[in-house]
Amino acid sequence: MTFEEALAYMSGLLRFGWKPGLSRIEELCSLVGNPQNAYKVVHVTGTKGKGSTTAMAASILHAHGLKTGSYFSPYVYDVCERVQVDGEPIARHVLAALVNELRVQIELLSQTDLGQTTEFELKTALGFLYFARQQVDWASIEVGLGGRLDATNVVKPSCTVITNIGLDHTEILGDTHAAIAYEKAGIIKETVPVVTAARNQEALDVITEIARVRHAPLIRIIESQTPPVNSREELVCWSPASNSDRHVGRMVIATPTSVYEDVEIGLQGAYQRENAACAVAAVEQALARHGLSVRPDALRSGLANCYLPGRMETYALPHESQLVLDGAHNLMAAQALMPAVNALIKRNDLQRIYLVVGMLTGHDPDEIMRTIAAFADRTYCCAPQWKRARAAEEIGTLARNYCSDVRVFDTVMDAALSAIGDAPGRTLVLVTGSFYTVGECAALRGR
Repeated sequence: MTFEEALAYMSGLLRFGWKPGLSRIEELCSLVGNPQNAYKVVHVTGTKGKGSTTAMAASILHAHGLKTGSYFSPYVYDVCERVQVDGEPIARHVLAALVNELRVQIELLSQTDLGQTTEFELKTALGFLYFARQQVDWASIEVGLGGRLDATNVVKPSCTVITNIGLDHTEILGDTHAAIAYEKAGIIKETVPVVTAARNQEALDVITEIARVRHAPLIRIIESQTPPVNSREELVCWSPASNSDRHVGRMVIATPTSVYEDVEIGLQGAYQRENAACAVAAVEQALARHGLSVRPDALRSGLANCYLPGRMETYALPHESQLVLDGAHNLMAAQALMPAVNALIKRNDLQRIYLVVGMLTGHDPDEIMRTIAAFADRTYCCAPQWKRARAAEEIGTLARNYCSDVRVFDTVMDAALSAIGDAPGRTLVLVTGSFYTVGECAALRGR
């Protein structure tokens, strides 16, 4: 099977959609020897920041000299990004060989009551199997959707993470913070520490109760220089370093056992500081369960050198302009993105924003457009080449409620190239709205 044939086979499974439940993935993993049990795991879910937290946890573990896998959902530029070892994506020929191997088991399962394996289940099993074959020590695993019934939830983690929670995928996960938190908290395991940055009280109450019932130590992430007086909670506090403002510069992370001063974060944006604190807390807890401790030098190196596609990627354009690629695909991501964008504008003395936006269904488009298009001097609307893409005209109609200059294009690249070509000096060209939109701009990097 060639790489192209493997992609076609995986894409053919898309028609079966997302089928919540663990029975089928458990059986598929069993048929190939339960590879997910061959290494230690940090398991990450949440509404905002789960990909970044997954990447930073993996980078910290790798910096400790541990062979580390990382599994992401979704990818941005190349499907091979989903499965990595020590920061290197799986080779195309290896991915094709594993798809060909798993196809035999998938076709057997399709003849049983368990039914047809989905695309996400295949990719998840493939990642597990690759990590086992590579003999990784650890794997940092990002949940695809929700948690309780997500295919990744067959792992036996050493620590679980629930980043901040908002209202997203409400048609699947529920329309309240409590309902969504219940699904996310489904990854909490008996006696296994859980780290959370959830701030909504309803969500936090659900996570706290499930952790209590499962005897799972709960570690909360808060923005604070010091823990509140007389707090009975186990807290990890983060704050900008004394010589930094909220959006630029280094940070301090204080855990119950250590204080890490002047920590540099390789991923841009103030919102990454909370994610970094989640990753640090998770790695501390996970290593401690195996009698190990964090080395400050490795922690610093891991955070400083972490890279993840589609998160505030910034490139220089002619005439002192800037291109930013960020896949802010839901309201929480958009709300976190704009302060980071405004800080970049101030730092580089930029004069205007040209917004390129394409979105998928499954997220509230009006709330997202209200958040990002209101800042734009001009908006270029488009639709990524994906089955759940919203029509460019629909995005354009919404954008006109918040931006006076709106243009509609057939493709993402047409929109992005037009924005770059139209931009006078000191313009920020921001491409966002979906990781699939950003993914179609791969050729623009390094222009």
